[in-house]
Amino acid sequence: MPTGRRRIEDQIVYGISRPTGGHRAVNFRLNAPYVQMYGIVKRFPGVLACDHVDFDVRRGELHALLGENGAGKSTLMRILYGLYQPEDGRILRDGAEVTIQSPTDAIRQGIGMIHQHFMLVDTLTVTENVALGLKSSREPLLDLDRVEDGIRELSEAYGLQIDPRAPVWTLSVGERQRVEIMKALYRGAALLILDEPTAVLTPQEVDELFVTLGYMKENGYSLVLISHKLQEILAISDRITVLREGRLVGTVPTGEMSRQELARMMVGRDVMLERTREDEIDVGDVKLHLKDVVAHDVTGQPALRGVSLSVQAGEILGVAGISGNGQRELAEVIAGLRPVAGGSVEMDGAPITDWTTARRTESGLAYIPEERMHDGIVRDFAVSENLVLQEHTSDKFSNGIFLAFDYIARYSRQLVQDFYIKTPDIRTMTRNLSGGNIQRLILARELSRRPKVLVAAQPTRGIDIGAIEYIYQQLLEQRDTGMATLLISEDLDELLALCDRIAVIYEGQIMDTLNREETTAEELGLLMAGVHPQKQ
Repeated sequence: MPTGRRRIEDQIVYGISRPTGGHRAVNFRLNAPYVQMYGIVKRFPGVLACDHVDFDVRRGELHALLGENGAGKSTLMRILYGLYQPEDGRILRDGAEVTIQSPTDAIRQGIGMIHQHFMLVDTLTVTENVALGLKSSREPLLDLDRVEDGIRELSEAYGLQIDPRAPVWTLSVGERQRVEIMKALYRGAALLILDEPTAVLTPQEVDELFVTLGYMKENGYSLVLISHKLQEILAISDRITVLREGRLVGTVPTGEMSRQELARMMVGRDVMLERTREDEIDVGDVKLHLKDVVAHDVTGQPALRGVSLSVQAGEILGVAGISGNGQRELAEVIAGLRPVAGGSVEMDGAPITDWTTARRTESGLAYIPEERMHDGIVRDFAVSENLVLQEHTSDKFSNGIFLAFDYIARYSRQLVQDFYIKTPDIRTMTRNLSGGNIQRLILARELSRRPKVLVAAQPTRGIDIGAIEYIYQQLLEQRDTGMATLLISEDLDELLALCDRIAVIYEGQIMDTLNREETTAEELGLLMAGVHPQKQ
C-alpha cells in the first residue's frame, strides 16, 4: 500500500478500514490558490446574506465552511457555482478574474457541486446518468461505451467502487453519492463543493467518502465541505472558514482548533456541546409501549413490520436509522396521525391504538414533528396563536365561546421569555421566524403542557448550533423530571450524547436495542445498514 494511502485511511472518523484501489497521479501544483473570492456581497429582501466576504481554496486542500443557519455559507457557494449573482466582489481562478453566471459557466471553470439532495434519474443506469447532458462525439449515436470506460478508470483511481451498468434505483444512498461525485469528475471538475455530504450516510459510508476525498486531495483536487458536524470537520479538513450573520469571522488551520473554539466562532459565545450527565437517574414505569406494530406508507407499501419497543419514565430512547426506513411512520403512528394495520400502542398502561390525536394529546402525549413548517405550525398564524394551538378551546384559554386574549398574550410572552424565542412581537407571523426559533416555539408549546411522553422526530435537523444546544438542554432537563422521550434522529453523535438506550430501525424493523454505554458508532452503523454484527 502506498504510504500516502495509509496516511489517508488514518484520518477516517469511525475507524473502519476500507479496501484500497488504484492511484492516479495528476500534475497539479499543490497548495497554490485555485479559486479566490474577494469582497462578495449578496442581498435578499431585508437580508444582507454576504457582507464583503473573502474566501479562497487551494490546490490539494479540503476547506471546510462553517456557520449557523443564515450565516451565508450556502449563499457564498451558490455564487461560486453560478446559481446566484453577486452584487459586488470578484472571483478569480488561477489568478485570473472570471465571470460565473450559471452552473454551466462554473463547470467550464472546473467547479462542480454535490447537492445534499441528489439529482439523479432513478430509471437510468450509472453510465447513462453520467452521460446525461453531455455532447456525444459521434452523434446521433451515444458515447456510452466511452463513458463506461471513463467511469471504471475514475472508480479505480478514487476507490469509488460503482458498477457503471447498475440502475440508480438499485443503489444505496452512499453509492448514489458516488455517482454524483463521478458526474462532476467526469466533467473535469478540479474543485468540488459538497453540501452536507454526510447527512444521510451510515458511519461506514462516511468513512468510505472521506477515504475517497483523501485520494482526491492527494491528486491535487480542491474540495469545499459545508457541514455542521464539527467532529467530521476536524477529522478531514485542512482549513476552516467560519461565517456569522453574513460576515467572515475568520479562516483558521484545522490543527489549531477544537470543537469548543469552532462553536465559539460560529455563535459568538461559549457553547455547551457535551450534554451527557455522569449521574444516572432511576427510570420508572413504562410510559410508552408498542407491540408488533404494522403500518403502511402513503403508497400502501409496508413501512413498519412488527415494531416492538418501550420507553420508561425518566429515559430517552433513541431511534437510529438511515432516512426512509420507517422513522416518519413510527412517529406518526404514535401521534395518531397514521392508522395502525396491526399490533398495539399503549401509553401509561392504557391502550391508545384507536384514540384520536386530540385524545392522545389531552392524555399527556407531546409531539415534535419531522417537518416543522408543514406539520408543526400554521405559517400564517401569529406566534401567540401557534403557542396555544392545541389548547385554545380549553378552559385555560377560553370561556367556551370567546378566547381570553389578554391571558393568551401574557401566557405567550412568558413562554417567549422562558424558551428564548427570538421574535419582534408575539403578534409576528410565525413564517418570519428562523428555523431554530420555530423549533423553540414548538418545544415551548409541547413542553409547557408537562407531558408524560414526548416523541421528538429529527428535532435539531436544519437548525444552528445555538438552537441545538438549547434543545439538548431541554430534553435532558425534562428527562430528569421523569418524562419518557422517544428521540428519532439520523445524527449518531446526537443519539450517543443524549440517549440512555438506542434502537436501530432498518426497513421497518427494529434490528436491536442497545445500551448507549455498551455500543459504538461502528456497531450502530452496521445495524443501520441491515447487518447484525453478532450474526456476521
